[in-house]
Amino acid sequence: MSIFRKYFNPIAIITALVMNTFISGCSSSGSANPVSSTSSSTLISNYSLAGSTGIIDEATKTIAVTVPNGTDITKLVATYTTEGASVKVGTISQTSGTTPNNFTAPVSYIVTAGNGTTATYTVTVTVASATDKSMTTYFLAGVAGVINEPAKTIAVAVPYGTNVTALVATFTSTGSVKVGTTTQTSGVTPNNFTNPVAYIVTAGDASTATYTVTVTVASNTAKAITAYSFSGYTGASGVINETAKTIAVTVPNGTNVTALVATFTSTGTTVKVGTKTQTSTATANNFTAPVAYIVTAGDGSTATYTVTVAVAANSAKAITAYTFAGQPDSVGVISESLKTITVSVLPGTDKTARTATFTTTGTNVKVGNVVQTSGATLNDFTNTVIYTVTAADSTTTPYNVTVTEGAGPIPIDLGTAGNFAILTKAGVSTTVGSAIVGDIGVSPVATSYITGFGTLTAGATYATSPLVTGKIYAADMIPPTPTYMTTAIGDMEIAYNAAAGRAAGVGVTNLNRGAGTLAGETLTPGTYTWGGDVTITTDLTLNGGVNDVWIFQIGNKLDLNSNHIILTGGAQAKNIFWQVAGAVTLGTNSHFEGIILAKTNIAVLTGASANARLLAQTAVTLQSNAITQP
Repeated sequence: MSIFRKYFNPIAIITALVMNTFISGCSSSGSANPVSSTSSSTLISNYSLAGSTGIIDEATKTIAVTVPNGTDITKLVATYTTEGASVKVGTISQTSGTTPNNFTAPVSYIVTAGNGTTATYTVTVTVASATDKSMTTYFLAGVAGVINEPAKTIAVAVPYGTNVTALVATFTSTGSVKVGTTTQTSGVTPNNFTNPVAYIVTAGDASTATYTVTVTVASNTAKAITAYSFSGYTGASGVINETAKTIAVTVPNGTNVTALVATFTSTGTTVKVGTKTQTSTATANNFTAPVAYIVTAGDGSTATYTVTVAVAANSAKAITAYTFAGQPDSVGVISESLKTITVSVLPGTDKTARTATFTTTGTNVKVGNVVQTSGATLNDFTNTVIYTVTAADSTTTPYNVTVTEGAGPIPIDLGTAGNFAILTKAGVSTTVGSAIVGDIGVSPVATSYITGFGTLTAGATYATSPLVTGKIYAADMIPPTPTYMTTAIGDMEIAYNAAAGRAAGVGVTNLNRGAGTLAGETLTPGTYTWGGDVTITTDLTLNGGVNDVWIFQIGNKLDLNSNHIILTGGAQAKNIFWQVAGAVTLGTNSHFEGIILAKTNIAVLTGASANARLLAQTAVTLQSNAITQP
């Protein structure tokens, strides 16, 4: 018995277990896992305040957070993930989800690793203005949405097999957010994305903006990597060469490439490196040599992408790419010799609070004394803005960024009507041989008013057809489709009236040009107005840049003979608006470009094609046509 007592002391064992549990529970300071006493990691990998996700720039150890107008920033509680052993602000220990701080000035977080080394992250909080109502980031099922700020649309392509009926979005916004009457909480509120979902963002002054989120499920054979960057390195986006299946990434000088974590999106069902499954924003890899990512599709086929990482030179200090977040057509033209960047935006764009997305070979970028975080930091571009890039050797280079507006009038806001290639109130019909890329919608008429597309059965939220790459909607389909269609038709009518109500073109150049007959014309951006019919008797050229806008106000009929609308200079169909009070006829074998807002019907004759949206307040008739939404 004495031997048993010597080697088995219940009280001692229980005490040891309790102490071990206590020590393990206290060692991580906000980390998900206990940290080794020899660990050198001081990483903060996720950070949010008041539901707003911070954008971490690992190279500069900065975190930028924009919170909605009216947020009290004097006692905000941060939620974060760290691999450090402890985190402090000054001398105060921090616990994720518990410790409040005053963010009226930048706050420095000191992260201490298990081996005693430290790193300091500076958190800067910006409060959105009373008029700001933007959706700034959006994720579904770990996939980043592509935000088009001018169009107020968000497109998300999720992998094959994803159930879209109850997806939870993670997003950041400068205002409060609702879907219908339901308040949305990032990372919490589920929605059904079978149909597009409208998010209403309300600013501090009660004004609103509506973002339409459209989710596309990848095909059974899809296996692409569509975006790639390194977590925490906001200026190090991967350049994807889809043909060669290569991804090139340049990181700042001094970056440790032995354990980088990638942020990526993929249309495949799984992504692996070797036999190890990869999770975006979580899985680390050693990039001292190229790394092969194997993407597997739903049908089991694979594609391999080779990622090569280059470390910038000690003296490197270039801005290598520049655009405005959410504005894919506002790509900066960089003159490396002049150290200038020129950015074109749509007419009427508010330049006072724009966020730039950029890549750089430097270690940090500043405007004045403010460190710039790609995709996060707001600036006023009313005048030229100077970006100063600092290299690892502390040398600097300034880049002058100038923003110019495209020529022509402010574009017409289509609202949810902009989700459709064809939208009508009275029906759409086709003969055999048509091919539509984009959605079709009719309302208040029923599914039976969509003819020639094969058998369409009401009773679902949408229908499909072999002739349509997209969805088909009608007023008699099950909820929420009827409400969605009512909104889209209403937005179409609002857009028509807005176009008709714009100031008319002036002078012989833009008012009643050619007395309504356009022959051998090249038209520059602007508003053109006719009181009666317009007939296009030869090819018509529209010459302008990617952000230039045309509005054609036509008092009666529009007829395009068997000719073509030709776009040159970068002009885009999505920025061309045809407001027509009478009937529209696109002639045999003609080609049309632009958005038609028709008060009555649109007839597309045999063999005609269009890069267009056909939005008619009566009917649309097709005859073996190819219609692609711009």
